[in-house]
Amino acid sequence: MLRVSKALRMAENAAKRIKMSSPVTIGTHNGHFHADEALAVHMLRQLPTYQGAKLVRTRDPAVLATCHTVVDVGGEYDPARNRFDHHQRGFATTFPGRPTKLSSAGLVFLHFGRALIAQKTGASPEAAETDPDVALLHHKLYESFVEAMDAHDNGISAYDAAALAAAGIEKRFANGGFSLASVVARLNPNWNDPVPSDPDEAQRAEDARFELASARIGEEFDRDLDYYVRAWLPARAVVKAAFDKRAEHDPEGRVLVFEGTSAPWKDHLYSLEEGKPGVLYVLYPENPGPGAKWRVQCVPVSKDSFESRKPLPEAWRGFRDQELDGITGISGCVFVHAAGFIGGNATFEGAKAMALKALES
Repeated sequence: MLRVSKALRMAENAAKRIKMSSPVTIGTHNGHFHADEALAVHMLRQLPTYQGAKLVRTRDPAVLATCHTVVDVGGEYDPARNRFDHHQRGFATTFPGRPTKLSSAGLVFLHFGRALIAQKTGASPEAAETDPDVALLHHKLYESFVEAMDAHDNGISAYDAAALAAAGIEKRFANGGFSLASVVARLNPNWNDPVPSDPDEAQRAEDARFELASARIGEEFDRDLDYYVRAWLPARAVVKAAFDKRAEHDPEGRVLVFEGTSAPWKDHLYSLEEGKPGVLYVLYPENPGPGAKWRVQCVPVSKDSFESRKPLPEAWRGFRDQELDGITGISGCVFVHAAGFIGGNATFEGAKAMALKALES
């Protein structure tokens, strides 16, 4: 409790400093806060226009009218006037190519996401709308991070509830506490927490909690943005180079080989295949050092699936070392997982031989 109280005081003091120093004001609603406006406010504050922006949390239309930008309240979606609400009747805006109705987070990311990404990649503000890497990252970050916020805030389930019920599928355990929306929700006051009698003091305490929530979800967003810019995007070049050379290892292009270094490959492989699945096995060294062992990994039918397009032969599964050598007829075998989705060999030549033999099975 002491640590929470201290954090709240620190956030409150930070909010006070912001309110005293910045001419730009972001408005959002007061009361119970949610992940979407917490993220929307964080994203805006990363941009030069909103550096140190002060925050006003109110539902008073007269006060909101004085704000430079308003998110998640006000009943207006008008980007020309920096109004980004999604609660009004008839609102149905979605991110290009995606079906989910936007929340305030999605609206802010739709209009400001490219600028955020360009700022991170070092692209010029002028190039933000035309740079292909910025466009690729804009779509990827929306699908991987922001869309879930939009769906949650708009009451859209990840799966069709009727279809699940018809199929007799039930959840095996509760997982609601693991979402970012739940992380933000837990920072709201409890229903029975004491409330200061002074309305201004009560609002300051509530605002301080919101500042914590915005920083918390913002930290996760920033980590995702950093990963996709610094690791995911550079991996695309590595995967494309291997994809372009796949016929060197198998005339039908069913074996992908990373020479010297591996990289996150699933997203990029599925994209490069353009809806025409062909690669069945991916070969890569366990580490970039000399003498590294090699892995043979089966390509899943989809990114999040445990089902392989073509598992390693059943007769190999669960065996190791010399016993596996004898079964496969290939020397240097290390293992094949009991589920058949991955195996290993001491050398590249051995790993390639395992993949080619598996293709024949």
